[in-house]
Amino acid sequence: HAGMMSIDALVPIGKGQRELLIGNRNTGKTAIAVDTILHQKHNNVYCVFVSIGQRQANLARIVRLLQDNDALSYTTVVAGDASEPAVNRYLAPYVGCAIAEYLKDQGYNVLIVYDDLSNHAIAYREISLLMRRPPGREAYPGDVFYLHARLLERAGNFKEGGSITALPIVQIQGDDITAYIPTNLISITDGQVFLDTRLFNAGILPAVNAELSVSRVGGAAQTKAMKQVVKSLRLELAQYHELLGFAQFGTELDPVSQQRLSRGERIVELLKQSEYETYTFVDQVLQLFLLREHMLDAIPVKEVNAFARQFVSYVQSVYPNVYTSIEEQAELTEELNSRLQEIAYEFKQTFSS
Repeated sequence: HAGMMSIDALVPIGKGQRELLIGNRNTGKTAIAVDTILHQKHNNVYCVFVSIGQRQANLARIVRLLQDNDALSYTTVVAGDASEPAVNRYLAPYVGCAIAEYLKDQGYNVLIVYDDLSNHAIAYREISLLMRRPPGREAYPGDVFYLHARLLERAGNFKEGGSITALPIVQIQGDDITAYIPTNLISITDGQVFLDTRLFNAGILPAVNAELSVSRVGGAAQTKAMKQVVKSLRLELAQYHELLGFAQFGTELDPVSQQRLSRGERIVELLKQSEYETYTFVDQVLQLFLLREHMLDAIPVKEVNAFARQFVSYVQSVYPNVYTSIEEQAELTEELNSRLQEIAYEFKQTFSS
């Protein structure tokens, strides 16, 4: 559970899964990984953060952040900085993985982040060229193909001991996911979260592109309650993006299309989330419940976020028993459904932004 609604609703990550975070520079890939680490605080998950070929200033900032949020008590940081020799940068992820495997054998569930594997491949290329190995495509050696397969095959959900969930990060240039290393990683992992510069610049954070992102584990990684509230979400988002294209031509849209557009706007708005602010799965279910029940349709787009967040705290403070029963049952029974509808209606009467 990553604690980010756009990921947990559209591309859920399960125990032992390998999910690639892919995007251009500065699209918030590391931010998502760090947020996920911070969210594991009460989930009894041990985290390993491997930094490969990054600037020391960047790493220092991340370590400081983990420190301020009390996350270093369950996180190990392995650093192969840009200033290190190529061999150290090349070995860093394997060292991180060995630590993760040790913890897995102790029975822990482990989350490991590799930030990032493009730098890892570059370090390996540097070593290989110095060793006079024949260069192949993009000057990488022929066996770069198995470099990452070897690393990521070590993650998984195991019969004995715990699990290792891997979040490799890869950087691309100009949205080109067809480059050598990215395609290789896409074929190894169980799905990817694609972060889009366009969305990032439009202020949609986290900038998850729902069309290009997939989880090959899908609903198996979601609670029943979550599945119930996100049934048609992906489809509605897709319809919204398709209609956006038409709307930009300034064409007159029929009422149905207009309704889909305004609903899409609200979905996009609801899935926005600020950095270092993560939600439990109950918080997410409650917010997406409002969406499913068309409770947000009449709310102005700018107030959607406030409305949903306040609804969650309203349920938490006024009806704690409802909140805990969703948590315990992990599904929305008919009784809970009708109860939530009443609460939502009641809250709508009192809400003012």
